[in-house]
Amino acid sequence: MSNTHLLKITKASGEQADFSYEKLRTSLKHTGAGDRLIEHIIRTVHDELYPGISTREIYNRAFAILRKDTPVFASKYKLKKAIYELGPSGFPFERFIGAVLQYSGYKNEIGKVIPGTCVHHEIDVFARKNGTVTLVECKFHGDQGRKCDVKIPLYIHSRFLDINSAWKAHAENNLTGSWLVTNTRFTSDALKYGRCAGLYLLSWDHPEENSLKDRIDRLGLHPVTSSTLMTKREKQFLLDKGIVLCRDLHKESFMLDHIGVSEKRKKNILREICELCHVNRIAE
Repeated sequence: MSNTHLLKITKASGEQADFSYEKLRTSLKHTGAGDRLIEHIIRTVHDELYPGISTREIYNRAFAILRKDTPVFASKYKLKKAIYELGPSGFPFERFIGAVLQYSGYKNEIGKVIPGTCVHHEIDVFARKNGTVTLVECKFHGDQGRKCDVKIPLYIHSRFLDINSAWKAHAENNLTGSWLVTNTRFTSDALKYGRCAGLYLLSWDHPEENSLKDRIDRLGLHPVTSSTLMTKREKQFLLDKGIVLCRDLHKESFMLDHIGVSEKRKKNILREICELCHVNRIAE
């Protein structure tokens, strides 16, 4: 099966791009699916391709096959979409990023207000580790085609400078830096400014091998929205109760009883989330 560069597909942003079988194969491998299933999906997608087909259509077809074969593969495949489903307010995304940092050794406060030299600032995630402080700002986009442009890191860096100038008056200035985290991607100018200003940028695919996607997969920190076995209403109930990670639900599985999940469904849901978050024992 050839990987033709002649066929153009339509991305979520509306941009046209070359279709790549290798990119599709790589994304499917990340789910844990075996070669036979992956090749079956690729053959199916190949038969349905047409010029201008959207990435959403390709995703939907692959997702449907994965879900029918092995639901947990589908849950892993939908990770990017699952993060979008944390919206629309963006607050669950802030809690999600706080949880990711917590499992990397940080102690966090969400929505902490800090005085600067000029004004006070509400910080999305105030993160402490080894006696140092990092200010983390989260930029959530509900539109898959939207990128985080240079105006955002410019704004975030100016806030850091205002706070840092006030902290310099303290005997112990343990403010070490500022992060900007987004669920989408950064523009080239945003990345360039971040590097120049010393602002750490974390996005879906940046930095290479340590991106948000990589961290989630490595630490088993999938959001509860990754589940293919719960309804949208059930997921929203959990988010409203502060259950953001599959790991959280594993520890507090009784929350499923509060939304009327049957014992059979509960067992299946817990099995799914255990596989997602790398936990061996299903909570009783």
